[in-house]
Amino acid sequence: MLINIAIDSLFAGIASVGFAVLFNVPKGTLPFCALTSFLGYATRLVLLHVTVSTVVATFFASAVIGVIAVIWSRKFSVPRSAYTVAAIIPMFPGKYAFLTIIGLAQMTSGGVTPGLTTSVIQNALTTISIVGAISLGVVVPSLYYIRHNQPVI
Repeated sequence: MLINIAIDSLFAGIASVGFAVLFNVPKGTLPFCALTSFLGYATRLVLLHVTVSTVVATFFASAVIGVIAVIWSRKFSVPRSAYTVAAIIPMFPGKYAFLTIIGLAQMTSGGVTPGLTTSVIQNALTTISIVGAISLGVVVPSLYYIRHNQPVI
């Protein structure tokens, strides 16, 4: 189990480096982006393994990413978004968003059935919940650690 979590988290770190390069993050921050993503994704997988819901696990993993980003942004004087944006992308609920869009397309072409409507609504609400959890998880640590009379980086 731990090996699978480590491998999945390693690939999440690699993916985050790819997105960091795409977003023109400074080269010196790339290893930190990978490590941030690795730790956040590993947190999410561990929580999912102990049967925490996907939304709650994603919130706590995003909070871990947010705390790490606050610490490193102050230490290296780099904006928090340089660490958080790339690290969060592997946790985006692509499966649920895809299933929502596919269900809507099926409703358009094949007709509306109660089962299909239920599926679309469940997938859409799951997508919205996970995106909300990601947003709150990243923002809450930033709000907690902001000090007055100190520039926000």
